[in-house]
Amino acid sequence: MNASPFFIIVDVLIFLGVLGLAVQAFIGLAFFFSSVWEKERRATVFAAVQFAGMTALLIIFLLMALSGFFKTAPGMVLLIAGYITVVFAAIFMVRKTAPNLRALQGTAGYMVSKGNRFDERVQVFARNRSIRPGSKQYHQFYRDHPELEKYDSERREKGGPLGKIGLIDKPDEGPNVAALLASISIPIHLCSPEVVKPDSHPLMNGKKIDLSPSEATIRIKGYATNIGADLVGIAKINPLWIYSHRGEIFHENWEEWGREIPADHKYAIVVAEEMSFDMVGPAPHTPSLIESMKNYAKGAYISTQLAAFIANLGYEATANHLRHYTAILPPLAVDAGLGEVGRLGYLMTKEFGPRIRLSAVTTNLPLIPDKPVDIGVEDFCKFCKKCATCCPSESIPYDDEPKEFNGTLKWKLNDETCFGYWAKAGTDCCICMKVCPWSHARTFPHRLIVWLIARNKYARRIFSVMDNIFYGRISIPKAAPKWARFKN
Repeated sequence: MNASPFFIIVDVLIFLGVLGLAVQAFIGLAFFFSSVWEKERRATVFAAVQFAGMTALLIIFLLMALSGFFKTAPGMVLLIAGYITVVFAAIFMVRKTAPNLRALQGTAGYMVSKGNRFDERVQVFARNRSIRPGSKQYHQFYRDHPELEKYDSERREKGGPLGKIGLIDKPDEGPNVAALLASISIPIHLCSPEVVKPDSHPLMNGKKIDLSPSEATIRIKGYATNIGADLVGIAKINPLWIYSHRGEIFHENWEEWGREIPADHKYAIVVAEEMSFDMVGPAPHTPSLIESMKNYAKGAYISTQLAAFIANLGYEATANHLRHYTAILPPLAVDAGLGEVGRLGYLMTKEFGPRIRLSAVTTNLPLIPDKPVDIGVEDFCKFCKKCATCCPSESIPYDDEPKEFNGTLKWKLNDETCFGYWAKAGTDCCICMKVCPWSHARTFPHRLIVWLIARNKYARRIFSVMDNIFYGRISIPKAAPKWARFKN
């Protein structure tokens, strides 16, 4: 009787059930080990309970199978009902739901009216870093923008753009401040005009090397990756994302301040560098600022090398990094297919979430642009709101939908209050980056979750809730690596 075709089918179903439950328990175990490795105590406890439940379910199933229960009428009903539930859940969670057509158009999909190019002089960093009180430029700027002088004067009284650097960790911030200042020296060194917009090397004799767009794209991306880029994408430049006037000044080149920036390059090569999970974890403390500066230094190195490479090919190129921007990089990164901009205002990538820093090179070298991507960020951010909940300055909006700003739909960060908290803490905060569910280390379980939420709207909702359960809704700074520790 047991050899009948019917019972052979039942045996196959039992075997597949055991296999499926074993895989589920393995994923649960992997998540437990991932939580331990991430030093997430709360998640470790919940992951242990979850794994215990999955293991118990596997054992119960095995005992029922060995007892012959699934070959009885009630057992077969239960087995079939279980399979129906699993198949339904798989279809519900794994299938690719309708794409976000706006995201697939890149920034163009979010433009609802004509926008204007942004003047870098008004940008919060530029006016607080560059304009010196009492200077001709100071009087000229605040005559045109009197509403900003009070905000900026209060910040300067606290010691500068970041206030007193590392203030949040005093009196133990000294070694960490020394490390971050070492990193920031690289972008400052590499932002002189002859470096950010280099000429061809004399040995190249100014000769233009003939490359097809396809070959040039392969060589540019390969070179960028070889010298340290984690992600590289190419965008056709929308002039809206090029600053209208120069605002950041270094090396005393004040003749550049207020100069109109031409939007004469056709392509942007956008590069992303991953920020360490361990160093972002202690945010808003100084280790996260060390990590920011390290990656800005990497971006300066990569973008200036890349610009020099293109100049040696005989084409114009301009490096864009921490101390020299001609372009606004997040929208260019969106058009370059690296990700989407989230509620927190950062670019969100599938590979690292918002744990990245960007640099770029604009050029007239003919290249093949990448296509924008839909990874589910806008839909996820609509209901997650964890960054807004945890923002200490309440600078991130709670609105369910993005709103129009300068002709483009977006969640508009309040840069004044955000930067005000930076001045108070003496770091660049990074709390929103740290708490974002997309920021988890890319261990196997988190890679699986990202794959699911990038393709399925129901998975986004489920895992957003689960993230709050496993990791908590509020921000708690993690311990820094030993070499970057601080006492408080």
